[in-house]
Amino acid sequence: MPTEEADMSLPHLDRSGRPTLRTVAELAGVHVSTVSRALSDSPSANERSGSQRTIARIREIAAEVGFERNPHGSGLRTSRSSLLGVLVPRLSDVVLATIYEGIEDSARARGYQTFVVNGRDEPAIRRERLQMLLARRVDGIVLGDAHGDADELAATLAERGTPFVLTNRHSAAHVSVTCDDLLGGRLAAEHLLDLGHTALAVVAGEPYASTGRDRTAGFLQVCAERGVEVPPERIVHAQFDVDGGRGAAGALLASPAPPTGMFVVNDFAAIGAMGAARAAGLTVGTDVAIVGYNDIPLASQLPVPLTSVASPMHEMGVRAAETLIAAIDGRPVESLRLPPTLSVRESSTGVLEPTTL
Repeated sequence: MPTEEADMSLPHLDRSGRPTLRTVAELAGVHVSTVSRALSDSPSANERSGSQRTIARIREIAAEVGFERNPHGSGLRTSRSSLLGVLVPRLSDVVLATIYEGIEDSARARGYQTFVVNGRDEPAIRRERLQMLLARRVDGIVLGDAHGDADELAATLAERGTPFVLTNRHSAAHVSVTCDDLLGGRLAAEHLLDLGHTALAVVAGEPYASTGRDRTAGFLQVCAERGVEVPPERIVHAQFDVDGGRGAAGALLASPAPPTGMFVVNDFAAIGAMGAARAAGLTVGTDVAIVGYNDIPLASQLPVPLTSVASPMHEMGVRAAETLIAAIDGRPVESLRLPPTLSVRESSTGVLEPTTL
């Protein structure tokens, strides 16, 4: 056993003052799951834990600090439940449901089950749902509802050392798998400008969501590059739903100088915007061009098919699960930005035949 003086300087001792797997992991500079496998008697586990040099170093540190594995189990922190937790704003949203399907498909193929909860984009509910996931002893968590550049839940998970990955939205430097929304906004702007529109507006979504911020930023970048000004009063924040889009677009179209081209950063909000245009007596695609985002299946089936930036929703979920499982296994992971495409339809061109750029 280590000396009393050594014990006091060691991190993450248990209640009896003994070193734990986390003690060894921090001293070795590796993930706790890597330590667990390196100290395992299983040859296959040792192979997955890394190089022989890493295994030897971990075992040497374990011996130096006097670590002794519990013969009845390695402890709650390192036992595997083969369960992944997923937190989304609302599973009724087809975008998030499709992302979740990708997570579930990928997780199942790798021997994991998933458990999803809805945070409703409300801080108190998000905290409650996160605690519910942690109580289920999940091996890792996918966060699909990050708020701002300093998300509270992501920070909590990082402090706990719980493996997690963000998807749908990103926050700070946390590992995330998202659509390249900046590029998506650029595609929307290029399309409307190429059609000759210069009186442009943006229904920008909720300001706490990176999706809305990035899509709006990309759109405005292209406008600035082409010398087209989008005044602040034509950038309106709204909820990511039909009612939000209808209200924001209605206000824009009722202004003294209404836009002729409108980028709405969510398809459901874009559907609401189309309704506001019709209520104002305008023909969508002729009097006002509208571009949405995500290209949900409904977009192409509307009475006026919706031009939309298509995000790779299912692939986003697949890659998020892959990334999380890699993190759980102690492998290095990094953020991914998946490219969007533009599906052009009648809502912006007045032409019935759909094309994809």
